[in-house]
Amino acid sequence: MNSRPIQTIRTAPQRSPERPVTILVVDDSRLQRRLLSCNLERWGYEVFEAESGVDALTICDAAQVDMIISDWMMPGMDGLTFCRRFRDRKRSSYSYFILLTSKDGKDEIAEGLDVGADDFLTKPVNSGELRARINAGERVLGMQNELVEKNRSITLALTELQGLYAAIDRDLLEAKKLQQSLIPETHLKFPNVQISMILQSSGHIGGDMIGVYHTGPDRIGLYGFDVSGHGISSALMTARLAGCLGSGNPAYSIAMSRQEDGSYAPKPVDEIAVALNTRMVEEMDTDLYMTILLADADLTTGKVQMVQAGHPPPLVLRAGDAPEYIGTGGLPIGLIPGAQFQAVETTLGPGDRLLIHSDGFIEAEGKDGQFLGEDRFSQTLAFHADTTGPELLSNLVLEAHNFTGRSETSDDLSAILLDFTPTDPSPETA
Repeated sequence: MNSRPIQTIRTAPQRSPERPVTILVVDDSRLQRRLLSCNLERWGYEVFEAESGVDALTICDAAQVDMIISDWMMPGMDGLTFCRRFRDRKRSSYSYFILLTSKDGKDEIAEGLDVGADDFLTKPVNSGELRARINAGERVLGMQNELVEKNRSITLALTELQGLYAAIDRDLLEAKKLQQSLIPETHLKFPNVQISMILQSSGHIGGDMIGVYHTGPDRIGLYGFDVSGHGISSALMTARLAGCLGSGNPAYSIAMSRQEDGSYAPKPVDEIAVALNTRMVEEMDTDLYMTILLADADLTTGKVQMVQAGHPPPLVLRAGDAPEYIGTGGLPIGLIPGAQFQAVETTLGPGDRLLIHSDGFIEAEGKDGQFLGEDRFSQTLAFHADTTGPELLSNLVLEAHNFTGRSETSDDLSAILLDFTPTDPSPETA
């Protein structure tokens, strides 16, 4: 008996607003196909018929087939082979596959499941059982469609999020440029003193900042601070605090005081720390705090006064001696109202160096979970003691990365190096 490769039974009434469920009946017996198709059509399904596995694959390539009811035993391509080849085809949606069989052995059923069948019907087909199997298949397809729709919604949401993240990433890159612009020059020369600075955020932006807060014919003020956290709020706070200390307009600098003659002079470092603490606690409504190292250096005598408010102790590197840590700590800024801070003092000789650095160096974590630590950091400093200021700072950053084994450390790295060189009288800015 010959039949067309694709024989479409008339479209049944639609079962959903979108389209009816389509079922492909595959059997070499025309009578068996018609019996199944009539029942399915009466229940509201759109039915395709095929008398062989080859014809069925042609229909599956040309039409959207939701469910397949296929005889197991057919000449040429049997139901198992057809099922396997059907499952091998790439399809945009899942199709529920029911095998018609007179076999009921466990091995045969396992073989059918293995090639991709979802369910089985025993011949001769009972109408009630057929309806139950179809309903079960529809439930599976409904869940699959729901998952597809949810995945589509998730994909759309992820696409939107990726666009938002890309926009945020661009904004953060610009923010990083702005943050770096707060340090316009990383190597400065003054009478008897050279200053080198380096700032490397652990991400796009960070909470570290370094800089010079006042300069004069015989004095210079330096700061290095670290605001808690690493995100946008920390970066905004660094910009605000840098503005408080900045010397662009001494009238607005928290580090400067107006003299009787109308001029401005830097406050003692302990008073600056108190003023910063008062401003953070009383005026800045934030849970953030910061550690800071303030230094005021006399360019003629080499005397340096410092306040260490929770910041790592600075290092003094004297010619021919091992690096020496100075200071014992102190409270961070912004935690306790009315906190007081104690100044410490040291004197630099010709060729001596003072290093102010963040805790990102000493707390760099190696692969074994150990921190680099103060001892190893001072040894690294001593090893590179004969290099120029910019080279020394670059080497310290490189050593931190080598220690962690990663291209980025988990915390910001910032440092400012003061070289006391009274033999060089030429004032210029490089």
